[in-house]
Amino acid sequence: MSCALRMRCNTDFQENFHCLKVYRDLSEFTPIPKAIVTVGTFDGVHVGHQILLGRIHALARELSAESVMLTFFPHPRMVLFPDDNDLKLLSTLDEKIKLLEKSGIEHLIIHPFSVEFSRTTALQYVRDMLVKGIGVHRLVIGYDHHFGRNREGSLGQLKEMAPQFNFEVEEIPAQVIDDVNVSSTKIRNALLEGEVSRANEFLGYCYAYDGTVVKGNALGRSIGFPTANLRPVDGHKMIPGKGVYAVRVSVGGVDYDGMANIGLRPTVTISEREPLTEVHLFGFNGDLYGQILRVAFVSRIRNEIKFKDVEDLRNQLQQDAVMAKKILAAAGLAES
Repeated sequence: MSCALRMRCNTDFQENFHCLKVYRDLSEFTPIPKAIVTVGTFDGVHVGHQILLGRIHALARELSAESVMLTFFPHPRMVLFPDDNDLKLLSTLDEKIKLLEKSGIEHLIIHPFSVEFSRTTALQYVRDMLVKGIGVHRLVIGYDHHFGRNREGSLGQLKEMAPQFNFEVEEIPAQVIDDVNVSSTKIRNALLEGEVSRANEFLGYCYAYDGTVVKGNALGRSIGFPTANLRPVDGHKMIPGKGVYAVRVSVGGVDYDGMANIGLRPTVTISEREPLTEVHLFGFNGDLYGQILRVAFVSRIRNEIKFKDVEDLRNQLQQDAVMAKKILAAAGLAES
């Protein structure tokens, strides 16, 4: 069992370490005398991102400065390529904020991204945003950082501008990031393949998403496994690949063990065109319609299978339930 799964994997994030100040526009932020700054989308805030954030936090303490992250919303691809329906994100904006609350970062600036803003030149970006808008003292970035119109800005340009505007640039070397061997793309690929345990290792926490419970055909109830059919709250949030999973589910702040099926339900229907998420909560009795559930994926149990009849499906679900409880218990997540 991976170290990421040995931790208490609640469906919400851990308690905050400090109070993160959030600004929804750069204009809301008052420049500070000594700002340690990083910039990026930080989708998922995975363990690679956490290395950079840890460096920011350490520098702020070392230099008696304040740590600042500048990010953008909506995601640039949503604005520049609005018809691109393939964009799937590891974290919603609210999830990202909660993750960053644990990072030690003191100030989070979420600047609106628009087509007009995308035309900002590299010089304007550095001069007007980082220097005048934030008060950058040291800028800490990843080794492949680009910025400004058409991503024209580079590390080389930053190093040329830094003396002119009286700030320093620190690059997190490629070797440091490569040693972690993680990227948002790797995490997305792992999720698409249903390898949620591997994705969780990369993230440092259990991958989760929120879904609204919608009406289903109630077949699960008739065979002893009532399920909540979920519609993702955020259509851009990535959903793991087809299969059966051991999960933890939050209902109104209360956590339950459970199992989830993501797929086309080949045994009972041939009409589904898009995968559905069905969640069965162990020991839960109640009406969930219209509620929002948070589902954290712990481990994959098996592929989705087409059974010859409903009785075979029921038998397999019984085996799946036993396996899910074992997985959750081994991970230290099952309820006593």
